[in-house]
Amino acid sequence: MAKNLSFSYSKMSMYKECPQKYKFRYIYMIAEQPKYYFSFGTALHAVMEYIYNPDHASFPTLAQALAFFEKHWSQTSFEQKGYASAEKELAGYAEGRQILESYYAKHAANFVSPLSVELKSTLSMDGLSLTSILDRIDYMGDGLVKIVDYKTGKTVQRVPDQLYMYQKVVENSPDIKKLVQQKDPAAKELRVGQLSFYHLPTLQEMTFERAADKEIFEFWQGVLKIVDNIRAGKFAPTPGENQCRWCDYRNICPVFTGKEYDPAAAAAGLSVLPAGSMPESAKTEQDVLSEKIDRCGALLEEAKSLQQEIIALMKKNQFERHFGKNYKAELSRIEKLEFTDKEKVVELLRTLKLIAKVLVPTQSTVAGLLQDSSVPAEAKAKLKAFAKTSEQVSLEIEKSE
Repeated sequence: MAKNLSFSYSKMSMYKECPQKYKFRYIYMIAEQPKYYFSFGTALHAVMEYIYNPDHASFPTLAQALAFFEKHWSQTSFEQKGYASAEKELAGYAEGRQILESYYAKHAANFVSPLSVELKSTLSMDGLSLTSILDRIDYMGDGLVKIVDYKTGKTVQRVPDQLYMYQKVVENSPDIKKLVQQKDPAAKELRVGQLSFYHLPTLQEMTFERAADKEIFEFWQGVLKIVDNIRAGKFAPTPGENQCRWCDYRNICPVFTGKEYDPAAAAAGLSVLPAGSMPESAKTEQDVLSEKIDRCGALLEEAKSLQQEIIALMKKNQFERHFGKNYKAELSRIEKLEFTDKEKVVELLRTLKLIAKVLVPTQSTVAGLLQDSSVPAEAKAKLKAFAKTSEQVSLEIEKSE
C-alpha cells in the first residue's frame, strides 16, 4: 500500500506556480531564502493567536499585545527575517505596531472567544496526509463555523483554491467536529457557514458563503490530478516573468543553467551534464547560439520588468536622474499623441490644406505634421486639439563615470 503523500495548500500552490520549484523545495529539500513579508506575516499571526487564545481568562490589553509583538519580533535579526537592512526591519516593526493599534481601536470593544486559533489539522484522505493550519475558527451556532484567515500582504484577493481547501478540510475533520460538539452538544453535523479573509493592514474583511458541493468536487479532482503528477515525477519547469524573477532556485534551475540539477553532484561540488546531453567540446556553434539566445531572451524579459519598476519609483520620487553604485539612470520623456476620430482629423486636414502632406493619415504621419516647420503654428494648435495627449517615458541606463 502506497504511503500517504504529505500535502497542503501551500505545496499545491507551489506546484501550480512551477513544478520544478516544488521539486527543489519538497523533493530535494532545498530551503528558500528568508523573505521579509513571510516574517512580517508570521509575527502578526503570532500576535493574533495570542490575542484570541481561548485558554486565556480575558483578552490581553493593547499594551500586552504590543509587548508580545516586540518580544516575538526581537527573537531574530533583520537578516534572519529577510530584511535588506536594520532600517527596513525597523520600518516593518513600526508598521506592525500601527496595525495592532488600529485593530484594537476597531475591535477591542467586541472581542469574542473563538472555537480555536492556529489549529493544525492533519487529515488522511484519498492517499494524502493533508496538513492545514487554520488561523481562527468561530462558532456560529447550529453546527456552523466561520473560518477566518489573516492576510498581511499589500493586497488581499479572493483565492478560490484556498477557500475550497479550507472547506474540504474542516467539513471532513473529526477533530474540528469534536470541538464543535464540545461547544454545542446538540450539534449533529459540522458545516462551514462562512469563509473570511481578514486583511490586517487595512482592517478589511472579505467574507464568502459556503461553496457548493459541485465546486468542491471539481476542485478536489484538480487536487488529485496534481498529486498524481507529483507521484509520477512530473516536475517540468514552467518559466515566466512572475515565476522566475524572485525565485531562489534560478542558479540551479535547468531553464537558466541548461542542465538538470544533480543533488549528489552538487553535494560533492561537481558540475554535471543533463541526461542525454553532450559535453561543451561536442557542441556545434548553432547549439551554443541557441543557448545564448534563450538566456539573453530571459535576461531581456527581466530587464524590461525592472525598467518599468525603476521608472515608477523615479516618477514617484520626482527624480529625473538617479545613481546606483555603478550605473546611473535617467528618464527620457516623449509626448505621445493619439488621434481617435479619424474622420474629423481628415476633415480638419482638408480645411487646413494639409491633406496633401500625408498620403495616408495614420497616427504617425499626422503627428509628424506637428514637427513640420512648414506647417503654420495655428494649424498645429488646431490639429493637436484633436489628439489625446499622453507621455511615454523611457529609461536610459549607462555606466557611471
